[in-house]
Amino acid sequence: MNIKKEFVYEKIENVPSCHASTVLPLPDGRVIVAWFAGEHEKNDNVRIWFSVKEDGKWSEPAKIPSDENVPHWNPVLDMRNDGVIRLYFKKGKEIKDWVTWYCDSADGGKTWTDARVLVPDDYSGGRGPVKNKCIRTSQGLLLAPASSEVTRPLWRCFIDVSRDDGDTWTRSDYIVRPRKNFGLVRMIQPTLWEDDNKIIHALMRTDKGRIYKSHSYDGGLSWSKAERTDIPNNNSGIDCVRADDGNIYLVYNPVEENWGGRSPLELAVSEDNGETFRTLHVLENEKGGEFSYPAITCDNNKLHITYTYNRKKIMYCEITKEGCN
Repeated sequence: MNIKKEFVYEKIENVPSCHASTVLPLPDGRVIVAWFAGEHEKNDNVRIWFSVKEDGKWSEPAKIPSDENVPHWNPVLDMRNDGVIRLYFKKGKEIKDWVTWYCDSADGGKTWTDARVLVPDDYSGGRGPVKNKCIRTSQGLLLAPASSEVTRPLWRCFIDVSRDDGDTWTRSDYIVRPRKNFGLVRMIQPTLWEDDNKIIHALMRTDKGRIYKSHSYDGGLSWSKAERTDIPNNNSGIDCVRADDGNIYLVYNPVEENWGGRSPLELAVSEDNGETFRTLHVLENEKGGEFSYPAITCDNNKLHITYTYNRKKIMYCEITKEGCN
């Protein structure tokens, strides 16, 4: 397993804080990464930034055009079937105010369209992908892992479904949550994969010290009641991807305590369709550090991973999978 790690940038002048990255390898070999950054989370000057790696070098970070003086959050990159890059993100002073917007780039990230609202007149706390990437299914659907932190009861997951590659969306029902310790399990920010039997699986961040899972047997339209896994979760973001070899690769903080520290950060693999995971590599392990909100995707035999590095930088990892098994 060959691992290369590097910061996407060293410093952005007068922009001290960053978080919530997303990564997309492009067909021509370039890689694009986006994140939000500003004075601090929730500050009105927080915007979506991006950088493109070409010929081994990252471009100078640049902001997605936006003239609205309101915090921006949680970018998610996606490549449409027509080759256009779509960037989803949230706007809103507080999470309860979130509305999902998007903009497109038809030239590999050089220029971007003006941002538009994803689902007009929807003020339910955000539609489309909330943190993690969308997946395209064998049935031709685009599934966006979504969640709401404001609709009571709080912290519920659903899947947004598009039949036209992201232009219009229909949301699933909320995934039914079990009870744990006399209360409903609070869960957000799903991550998805489809297996060889066309079953869609979701892993979810929760407040109960474990990742929970759910399954869809109709292509993502309806979902089973969530159930507990043995995978630790500190109520921080996770992400996974199903690679061409059929294995599931998961990046997460293996910490059981709710709101526990966001270190270490590990890459794990499942060779049994998500039933069990084993650690492949410890990406970061510094006491008191914050290594969080990972994003992972796969391109041929390479894994591409990004994550927040102490809220100061975005780390990028490129992992060649030979020997991972």
